Amino acid sequence: MYAVSADSKGLDTVVGLLADVVLHPRLTDEEIEMTRMAVRFELEDLNMRPDPEPLLTEMLHEAAYRGNTVGFRRFCPTENIAKIDRGVLHSYLRNYYTPDRMVLAGVGVEHDHLVECARKYLLGTQPAWGSETAVDVDRSVAQYTGGIIKLERDMSNVSLGPAPFPELTHIMIGLESCSFLEADFIPYAVLNMMMGGGGSFSAGGPGKGMFTRLYLNVLNRHHWMYNATAYHHSYEDTGLLCIHASADPRQVREMVEIITKEFVLMGGTVDVVELERAKTQLMSMLMMNLESRPVIFEDVGRQVLATHSRKLPHELCTLIRNVKPEDIKRVASKMLRGNPAVAALGNLADLPSYEHIHVALSSRDGRLPKTYRLFR
Repeated sequence: MYAVSADSKGLDTVVGLLADVVLHPRLTDEEIEMTRMAVRFELEDLNMRPDPEPLLTEMLHEAAYRGNTVGFRRFCPTENIAKIDRGVLHSYLRNYYTPDRMVLAGVGVEHDHLVECARKYLLGTQPAWGSETAVDVDRSVAQYTGGIIKLERDMSNVSLGPAPFPELTHIMIGLESCSFLEADFIPYAVLNMMMGGGGSFSAGGPGKGMFTRLYLNVLNRHHWMYNATAYHHSYEDTGLLCIHASADPRQVREMVEIITKEFVLMGGTVDVVELERAKTQLMSMLMMNLESRPVIFEDVGRQVLATHSRKLPHELCTLIRNVKPEDIKRVASKMLRGNPAVAALGNLADLPSYEHIHVALSSRDGRLPKTYRLFR
């Protein structure tokens, strides 16, 4: 996404600048080398952060879609950084910067004037990478597999300052939901809001989701849980609803069981009050986000690119209001029938096996099968 905020009188100039940046990037050797250094630094930073959420999300996708589409690495492997040069970038631009994959969106401008500028600067222009046609664009559809990715790591020294940070083990469990093109996308969004959650250090107060299930059932009841948060990732052909939890390594088994129980409870009775609260929260979040113009224009661009049309806020609010308790129960039950995806990071000595997690999610109460050890 390339974005510019400017006075509407300068629309012609701004579209000209955008077209120039998108279609004629210089990509000098110095720029590429500086970017390589920045990427190396970001990858190092990613592995040193006390908050491992981006890394866990990456691992979870790798486990859920093994060896295909969204399961591939989003972060560049260190050994590939040096291989990316101007030729590789031009090849990428040639394949993916094509008119059928582009949307020009504007907010606070006249439509006809924007169309006129698009014709002037974007039509019939020869891009920097030449006029050869795109060849190897991957159009494969995501295949959900489920599975587990584990990364044993010493998390006892992740503190960035003099104050010690507790050693934590992080778990993320996910199940396949649906794509954003399906009608069930809205019930899943409401379910994600209903689960909510956050960190144990989150300051309370209205609108902070203190009445969501992961706060009421998990963080308020189990003082040793540092985090329990629900996320929903949705794509054109698949989706993933997951819960991220973190606790002391000695309580990993208990933490996993608490999360599997919460997943199983999703398919149970839905209280009308909590459902209405989740729907209201989702609508208010949607409306608050759409108060700023940069967000509106991004929303227009993304929706048109993904669905070839744009649903207006009041249409989305109507869809949210129409979600019933039986919709939540139906989508949750459907989701629980699939294989789970699990990502685990930290000290994993007490992590239950993948099979046991799968059995717990398929059971009526979400309990892990009992294990007996001869030696402790």
